[in-house]
Amino acid sequence: MKPFFAATLLLSVAAAYYVYLPLPNTICEPWKLMILDAVFRSFMHMGDLAHDLGLSHHIHVINYFVTKVEVKGPQSSNTVRVTDTSFAGVPARVFEPTTQVKEHHLKRGVVYFHGGGWAMGSGRMRSYDLLCRNMAEELDAVIVSVDYCLAPEAHFPQQYHDALKAATFFLRPEVLVQYSVDPKRVAISGDSAGGNLAAAVVQQMAADNRTATKFKVQALIYPVLQALDFNTPSYQQNGNIPILYRPVMARFWLEYLNGSYSLVPLLLTNNHTALDLTKVPETVRARVDWMHLLQPAFRKDYRRVSPAHGSAQVVEELPALLDVRAAPLLAEDEVLRAVPPAYIMTCEHDVLRDDGLMYAQRLEEAGVAVTRDHYEDGFHGCMVFSSWPAKFSVGTRSMWNYIQWLKENL
Repeated sequence: MKPFFAATLLLSVAAAYYVYLPLPNTICEPWKLMILDAVFRSFMHMGDLAHDLGLSHHIHVINYFVTKVEVKGPQSSNTVRVTDTSFAGVPARVFEPTTQVKEHHLKRGVVYFHGGGWAMGSGRMRSYDLLCRNMAEELDAVIVSVDYCLAPEAHFPQQYHDALKAATFFLRPEVLVQYSVDPKRVAISGDSAGGNLAAAVVQQMAADNRTATKFKVQALIYPVLQALDFNTPSYQQNGNIPILYRPVMARFWLEYLNGSYSLVPLLLTNNHTALDLTKVPETVRARVDWMHLLQPAFRKDYRRVSPAHGSAQVVEELPALLDVRAAPLLAEDEVLRAVPPAYIMTCEHDVLRDDGLMYAQRLEEAGVAVTRDHYEDGFHGCMVFSSWPAKFSVGTRSMWNYIQWLKENL
């Protein structure tokens, strides 16, 4: 029995070592987050191993596990009818409230884009399914959860084009009539990479005079909005905080833009925006100038990382780093002035915190009404963790606050 106990002890110690992470005491339910992160890291390690052995792309492995564990079929309930369809060839899941209302009653509408680094996830996952059901019931709204194409099969601008096509299709008068949606009460929304797509699409559609129906509001949940500065205060502060690590975000960007992972070190050192490079104009640099765009409470004592010398290789190979369709934070003021009022959620323990805060500041400076919703105990992805077994109190709070804002402003 002694060898058994010894092996058990060693395995327990190894498991504890793998799971444990030193986390700030202000983060929500740290031990639960450690366990959740350990599961995610396991999927990623298995994906990397399969990739290195030439068995499968690492993203395919991760999505396989996500599909097996999370994705569910379109199950209607007494209060919400759920159907899988497509808008302009883009798969989508539609959630419609079934509550009996007076004849000719028009509902709200929300177009939603899921997160996952433009490479993972689905609007058919349990977490998004629950979110959209709650939205449909509470808002008396038709929710369109869009399943845009994913890397590695698709790269920018394909995800953007899918998002734009689906959103444009839903706003067609005959489609709004089909779903009994009020054309004056439609929102666009998304989290993380989905927030990126929502921001990019709403910028394009706000400036497009050919589109008669416009989105009334935009709601962006911890959006990723730029790839010029991987050393903002939030990147420096939260680079090792789950569930989105700083190098992982750089890899997501490279996968989205079809770049080589060998460029990760250059991105992380801001080599692509070194001071001697002219590929990034000063006017563009100013749009990610966190010394101006962030309040002192978020800047803290962090310093800029601006190498004096760099290589133009990154921007030359990835010109989309400067494309506002990929990086909406880089949009000109004139474009921002045309977009609808915004709700922007950020989390203190998230590398993307400052992307959202800088965008909120730029929108406000452009004259756009912005509601900032910041969670001191929040972490990246928390809003979709609001059900068992990955239920966090900050997830439940943030989800209902987000829905309440839509209820009051849409």
